[in-house]
Amino acid sequence: MEQPTGQPAPQQPLPLAGITVVAVEQAVSAPFATRQLADLGARVIKVERVDGGDFARGYDTAARGLASHFVWCNRGKESLALDLKDSRGLDAVRRLIADADVFVQNLAHGAAARLGLDAATLCAAHPRLIAVDISGYGSLGPYADKRAYDMLVQCEAGLVSVTGTPEQPVKAGIPAADIAAGMYAFSGVLAALVRRGTTGRGGPVEVSMLEALAEWMGHPLHHAMHGGEPPARTGLAHAVIAPYDAYPTADGGRVLLSVQNDREWRRLAEQVIRRPELGTDPAYATNAARAANREKTDDLVARVLSTLDADEALARLEQAGIACARLRDVHELAQHPQLAARERWREVGSPVGPLKALLPPITLPGGDEARMGEVPALGQHTEALLHAVGMTDDEIAAMRRDGVAA
Repeated sequence: MEQPTGQPAPQQPLPLAGITVVAVEQAVSAPFATRQLADLGARVIKVERVDGGDFARGYDTAARGLASHFVWCNRGKESLALDLKDSRGLDAVRRLIADADVFVQNLAHGAAARLGLDAATLCAAHPRLIAVDISGYGSLGPYADKRAYDMLVQCEAGLVSVTGTPEQPVKAGIPAADIAAGMYAFSGVLAALVRRGTTGRGGPVEVSMLEALAEWMGHPLHHAMHGGEPPARTGLAHAVIAPYDAYPTADGGRVLLSVQNDREWRRLAEQVIRRPELGTDPAYATNAARAANREKTDDLVARVLSTLDADEALARLEQAGIACARLRDVHELAQHPQLAARERWREVGSPVGPLKALLPPITLPGGDEARMGEVPALGQHTEALLHAVGMTDDEIAAMRRDGVAA
């Protein structure tokens, strides 16, 4: 029914409100996926080990005593600490799954199947359930049993081969394989929920870290497979475009600029380098010429920018219509004026008090803001959840006494 003219549209609820997710998860890939679901309104029940919980809790103490990875990937969840090797703990999780919409796990290969928590088993028992298996290399093939940590998968996927300097390959500075798998698991769940809305049936979702990151390697992969050379490692420079690099400024900063076509080069020569004749000089007039003379081209740009501080350099480049950026460190990202202007920072609760966190990048105008719930303490919700599946005080006390629940 259409809204009467002049009446404001009603506020839309979060799209996953009413969806329940149970996750037996650890590290980054699955927790990152389920945090996206929590931010969009899903109830996420995180099942952790009784002896320390998700091992990401112990990665560091940088977030006021909490681990930065854990804070990043686990807000808005309920923590249930159980020993799944004990039949009482496993029974509690199975009761939760029976009433859930989504189950996610990223245990070591074969571990979920031994517990009867693999996607095939669960979906056969619960036809409306969407069950996600996240693995390093997939369920079949010669690599199925290999340990798959992020850096190892970055190497196997070829990312390290195209990242770094000509002399030294380097891994990405963020857990790219984990994030890739987490985002495909997240989007896989959303797609399966849409399908369930049409068919009434859930089903398995499989995501492997290798396959996720191999997809992200699409440009260098297709370039090499179809006759080209694999892209060279060029640091901050571009393999085939010049000038395209970071250049030092007088105040110790670095400014990156990118000239994408010869019209931009002529503007750069006239308005930034202030030598308009370079715009038509055959040694620089085309990108092919500039790339062939990369060292001289970079020197022309570097000599000018080295006389300006970063703000002056960026202002001159912007005025000339040249794409540019300041090379920022992580502290500077936290103070980024664009994030501040768009009011992207919030505070989330945690066992150590409020912590700053970014709003998730999916914005749904006209709807409720993302639900950025608290970062849970280990086992914070154990008792309430065990009561919810029908366990008595005496049963819960016995589980705690026996080390089955925490």
